[in-house]
Amino acid sequence: MTGTLIQRLTNPFKELIRYKDLLIQLVSRDLKLKYRRSFLGYLWSILSPLLIMSVQALVFSHLFRRGFENDTVSYPVYLLSGQILFNYMNQSTHMAIHSILDSRELIKKVYLPKYIFTISKITSGLIDLVFSMGALVVVMLVFRVKFSLHFLLFPFVLIQLYFFCLGLGLFLAQANVFFRDIQYIYTVVTTAWLYLTPIFYKETMLPEKLQIVVKYCNPMLFYISQFRAVVLYNTFPGWKMVLAGCGAAVAMMLIGSYFFARKQNDFILYI
Repeated sequence: MTGTLIQRLTNPFKELIRYKDLLIQLVSRDLKLKYRRSFLGYLWSILSPLLIMSVQALVFSHLFRRGFENDTVSYPVYLLSGQILFNYMNQSTHMAIHSILDSRELIKKVYLPKYIFTISKITSGLIDLVFSMGALVVVMLVFRVKFSLHFLLFPFVLIQLYFFCLGLGLFLAQANVFFRDIQYIYTVVTTAWLYLTPIFYKETMLPEKLQIVVKYCNPMLFYISQFRAVVLYNTFPGWKMVLAGCGAAVAMMLIGSYFFARKQNDFILYI
């Protein structure tokens, strides 16, 4: 009984290793397609967040000026540090929603582990996020933010966020096969999610009751808070945020993996 359970749990990892070359090709394809026929190519990974941040900083810095009067970090740096993490979650999970349906022709012809298509979307988004870190470094240099050894801890936060997005992506990908409205509902959800995440403002500026909701029920706050702690404020993130971030990632992976594994054999009937 125990041996069968262990085998079922380890099989996906064995398959992933077996098809690692395919995964690399899928990730490479996603990145190439994103910047195909673009004059600046991968430089847009740096320029795009810089341009968006400039517009948002111009607008929101006046609205939320009072909340940053005593902050040691300038508003544009604060804004961009949250923006690039949220954009990764938003864009990668939106790509993941369509990962199974967009690969329907390949899935119909040959056997492949279906989750590999979803993993490729989340992974290519992560690589894009790493490129976007260049934009953050540029802004930090411009506004003279001090770098410290804490900065080297940022991969630990990105790993948490990656597995959270992967679990969410797996759940959305399988759900969209059976309920095509999921993609439209999720767009509304992420729009609300954006404004309920302290990217443009600090959570302390919200009404007390809303602060509780944002602080304890918004997984993106767990990752953005940790990221800002190590990158901007040169300190270790609070252990509560670390546990919350790891817990949310594990919980989302379990949920996404469970539903995906349960429904994947029925995909062929609906795609």
